[in-house]
Amino acid sequence: MSIQIKKSGLLRRAPENFLDAPLREAITEQGLNDERRGFLRKSFAAATAALASGAAMARPGSMPEGDGDPLILNLQDHAKSLGNPVVMQGYGQPSKFESNLQRRQSPGLTRVPQASVSFAPLQGFFGIITPNGLHFERHHQGWIDNDPAQHRFMINGLVREAKVYTMDDLMRLPSVSRMHFIECGANSATEWGNVAVPTVQYTHGMLSCCEYTGVPLSVLLDDCGIDRKKAKFVLAEGGDGSAMTRTIDIARAMDDVIVAYAMNGEMLRPENGYPLRLVVPGVQGVSWVKWLRRIEVGDQPWATKDEAIHYIDLQPSGLHRQYTSVQECKSVITTPSGGQMLLEKGFHNITGLAWSGRGKIKRVDVSADGGRSWRTARLEGPVLGKCLTRFNMDWNWDGGPAILQSRAIDETGYVQPKINQLREVRGTKSIYHNNAIQSWKINEDGEVSNVQVA
Repeated sequence: MSIQIKKSGLLRRAPENFLDAPLREAITEQGLNDERRGFLRKSFAAATAALASGAAMARPGSMPEGDGDPLILNLQDHAKSLGNPVVMQGYGQPSKFESNLQRRQSPGLTRVPQASVSFAPLQGFFGIITPNGLHFERHHQGWIDNDPAQHRFMINGLVREAKVYTMDDLMRLPSVSRMHFIECGANSATEWGNVAVPTVQYTHGMLSCCEYTGVPLSVLLDDCGIDRKKAKFVLAEGGDGSAMTRTIDIARAMDDVIVAYAMNGEMLRPENGYPLRLVVPGVQGVSWVKWLRRIEVGDQPWATKDEAIHYIDLQPSGLHRQYTSVQECKSVITTPSGGQMLLEKGFHNITGLAWSGRGKIKRVDVSADGGRSWRTARLEGPVLGKCLTRFNMDWNWDGGPAILQSRAIDETGYVQPKINQLREVRGTKSIYHNNAIQSWKINEDGEVSNVQVA
């Protein structure tokens, strides 16, 4: 790969944690009204202005002309003394200089913290794997930390023999490890009506991708003697207070579904379902039932509350389209993205993520002029089915206004739609499954903001 870089541009990160505590609490307690929406906009603008002034604007390593860089010429204190001892931290932590990278709640989104969501900071990730500590969260009645020695998993229904497994039982069975994305069905929900939030963390941050390890569900169903003639569906049931239950058709259940106990090489985190969760590749995250305690095999869908009235699509007429589950092909540019700022003209790497619940990403196109023209981006390996794919494209910013977009195409030929195309079939009052093209506007000052282009 050969890239011609005449002049490398400089990019400033988006402001983080820009709301003060009283405003955050007011929005959480009382929701957003025009006054608080105005305060939110002003807080974000003030944080952006603060970054744009003072030392934040200085190019790293700047120095008086003719002098050498003191950070190169002079030995630093840490190079003249002993460092920290081995195993000072039994379980490692990120550098203190990266402490601002956090999953965050969106104020006003939910009234109860236990039935809420935190967004993953996509703008700070590299490659396709989400660090376990930054995996997004969505809970319906708070997260729990189950004792694995007390946890039991049961399979019943249309099987020859109902069985109860301990964690030790499961971890002795044949296992698989596979990388898959997980996306909440409500990801990008705030963008259905109009532009609502400023950064990619809040527009697309209910998205993560990990390597999951566990037992294929098909192995367990066969172990119980599933009735292959009568079985049409399975019901997955969680062990938290909300008792989340979701129906999955038998073809999918016997295909690539995993009863998982590990994520990225370690046991699941409590927020992600420790000690056991279902992994249903390509399907909205609510079906990846956490703290999994039971699978029932049946001959018809259960139509439980979280699949009959929630996580379903709305049509322009107001009627629901039930049992939508697959996360359709989608992509988003993470850098440059909302809240960031291009500080200099010249070369910039446009990078982002693409995914499809129906298989592999085949191609990603990138536009810098709001969709009038497109260039094909580089796909970085590995490119796996139902997994995030990282894309990159070289771009020289000439200092003029631009609108950046990405458009993903999967191996089935499905093309990610524009927002107006999606609204034609889903209206403007939907909540779930918004996979429209995202637009980031760059003005002449280099400021990047969230906009919509029909």
